[in-house]
Amino acid sequence: MELEGIIEDIIYQNEVNSYTVATFQTKQEEITVVGYLPFINNGDSLKIIGKFVEHKEYGEQFKIDTFEKMMPQTLGALEKYLANGNIKGIGPATAKKIVDKFGEETIHIFKFEPEKLATIRGISKEKALDMSQSFIENWEVWQIVGFLERFGIGVENAKKIYKLFGANAIEEIEANPYLLIDVTRGVDFKQIDQMALDIGITYDNEKRVESGIKYALIKITYNGHCCTLKQNLIEFVIQLLNVTTEIVEDNIINLKVKNEIVIEERENEEWVYLNSFYQTEKSIAQKILGLDKAKNMKKIKDMEKQLYNVESKIDMVLSSKQKEAIMTINENNVTIITGGPGTGKTTIIKSILEIYKLRGNKVVLCAPTGRAAKRMTETTGEEASTLHRLLEIGKFNDDDLYKNGQNYEGMPIDADVIVVDEVSMVDMFLMNYLLSCIYKGTKLVLVGDTDQLPSVGPGSVLKDLIESEKIATVHLDKIFRQAAKSKIIVNAHRVNNGEPFLTKEDIEDEEMNQDFFYIKQVEPEKMLQQVISLCNGRLKNYGDYDFFQNIQVITPTKKGMLGTKELNKALQEVLNPKQEGKPEKANMGMTFRVGDRVMQIKNNYDITWERDTEKHELGSGVFNGEIGTILKINERDKLVKIKFDDEKICWYEFQDLDQIEHSYSITIHKSQRKRI
Repeated sequence: MELEGIIEDIIYQNEVNSYTVATFQTKQEEITVVGYLPFINNGDSLKIIGKFVEHKEYGEQFKIDTFEKMMPQTLGALEKYLANGNIKGIGPATAKKIVDKFGEETIHIFKFEPEKLATIRGISKEKALDMSQSFIENWEVWQIVGFLERFGIGVENAKKIYKLFGANAIEEIEANPYLLIDVTRGVDFKQIDQMALDIGITYDNEKRVESGIKYALIKITYNGHCCTLKQNLIEFVIQLLNVTTEIVEDNIINLKVKNEIVIEERENEEWVYLNSFYQTEKSIAQKILGLDKAKNMKKIKDMEKQLYNVESKIDMVLSSKQKEAIMTINENNVTIITGGPGTGKTTIIKSILEIYKLRGNKVVLCAPTGRAAKRMTETTGEEASTLHRLLEIGKFNDDDLYKNGQNYEGMPIDADVIVVDEVSMVDMFLMNYLLSCIYKGTKLVLVGDTDQLPSVGPGSVLKDLIESEKIATVHLDKIFRQAAKSKIIVNAHRVNNGEPFLTKEDIEDEEMNQDFFYIKQVEPEKMLQQVISLCNGRLKNYGDYDFFQNIQVITPTKKGMLGTKELNKALQEVLNPKQEGKPEKANMGMTFRVGDRVMQIKNNYDITWERDTEKHELGSGVFNGEIGTILKINERDKLVKIKFDDEKICWYEFQDLDQIEHSYSITIHKSQRKRI
């Protein structure tokens, strides 16, 4: 649907991405509009394209998909536009004088005869020229939005691009389309490259080759890497751009001279970084060493006595390794505790918590994912937070930490001791941001298992810190007796040691838990039936396992019969089949039903939620990886009600369902991002 009208009043506008709620006056009526509207102000005339939706709380709204800014169609609209405060030197009174004097010729005067503005009392010739220049700049800015849509860059990024390039953004990008590679992640390089070739840029053009090199270095970060071997980089760029080795090598040197990339030699091999990634790694090293070498202000003199007391408090005898870990934490400002499952990491965290709490110190517990934070809370009895919540990371654009992470200075964390669990899943940019928020003199305890999956983002922070041997590290290698009764834990260690799974014949301990089963099956069809059978009641033979409460299917891939797409369809059909008379909503090849388990698959900072607790909390923001259950599908109002695992309740409009997908089965890497 297409509407034309005037922005009467901006009710709300997100400063970061320009998501806007405003009243919009058409010829027929005043309506509420919502959507991304960068560069838009009160009094602007727009042509908007979208559809009417029904919001549960605020009623009918027009959701904008795209928009076009138009010249004001009436003198009244023109006066409002001039009076909105965005044109230098013009307020409501001056706007009225200009429109009254020039009428239908007003826009022509601003564009082509600005000196005539000086005939109005109070406007000098110099001021008239400033007004004209400001009018033209304001008018041209909005064109950036439509231009960028050609490259798949949404309006939410247009404001950021304008801040970088100003009113001449289109001219700058047309002259060098490769600038877009530097500005935003996820752009289509081939489309940009074709545009550049069409305007006459040659294959060996310096801008083209340099951009191809930077694109290649950005591309490796999507797979978690922060640098690559120089020879591998050269081979990739040759294939990407169809140029010679010599041309690529020359432009690598050019980028190095301009400090856009860094080449580091290690063990007779050359590794190439984007400068921001290299500087972030360097920043982590400097910050963590500075933190570690600061005065040990929280050292406890009688730690042996404290260890005796804490054993009584937690009713557990600490092993020599656990005592060593606690003593190491006492002697150092930064300590790494690493070990596989069942080696006593949680007991160390509980002990540290008790020791420092008894002394009146503040201990902050945190982890990179909601699941890990929730587990810390359950095992310690103390509230743990996700790193994003602790650091108040929420309103950055998704790629801000990746582009400028080393330059951010966060709010200092109020704590004497900070314990971070599951550090293997923390990427380099999040670690750098965390370190920038820690006072010198605060103790930092990093806990994790390097044999777990690495972070989704770039870098292997925990592994690299351990291998550097610059930070005090305690390796836990003994499986505790209780943990040794779990086949999951025992087999995890056997796999790490290159040994096969335990079989029935290998098990001598009759008390060992039957919590691990290895089903050897090479035929996908039969394996699919095994998964369905296990999820549909078969596991109840081993415990009170309900699929929607206790079971999660994890698979390495999205594609194929055993990928998430097909598994989700098959599991939904068995566990939550279609019921006559019950509402459903089809979207993007999926059918959503009440009772479905679903996952948010991208950050949405603007969606509102409520928690029906004693405090009845209200807030906004649902993030990539959060899992919930569909409670209601309202066909009349085109809304879906979802309750997430942290008790947040949200209403999704039908057209927003592309933000969620089924989570009966999720990928292994997606399981890391499950957040609360």
